[in-house]
Amino acid sequence: MTLENRHPNTDIPNPQTEDESLALAWAVAEAGDDRKAEHIVLLGVEDVCYLTDYFVIMTGYSTTQVRAISTAIQNKIEEQFQRSPERVEGKSEASWILLDYGEAIAHILLPEERDFYNLEAFWGHAQRIEFHSPSSVSSQIIGE
Repeated sequence: MTLENRHPNTDIPNPQTEDESLALAWAVAEAGDDRKAEHIVLLGVEDVCYLTDYFVIMTGYSTTQVRAISTAIQNKIEEQFQRSPERVEGKSEASWILLDYGEAIAHILLPEERDFYNLEAFWGHAQRIEFHSPSSVSSQIIGE
């Protein structure tokens, strides 16, 4: 990730970048954060996976919350990018919902599923980008 893809004076990726894949992945993460998803991680897999550029992995603590996070992501991406997911998996069970947007794939998992499948370890060679909610980014920038 180049410097222009980062917020000024921080080590946090800049979602206001010309990299549309990163902007899409960041919007997915923000939508999850809006619905109180936790442990949000972006994995830059473009160099190690031909399927997508980014995985956005997050945890919801009930099937109701996992579904709500999924719906919030779909609404935000439709509004901001005028796109619907190419594929949706797991919506009925809601223990792991996958939303495939091509350049970014959202994985919304219950804690047990996330621990069991451990996608971060499986894709351990991918670039790991910690997501910081917009309010924490603002406080980090202001606190400098």
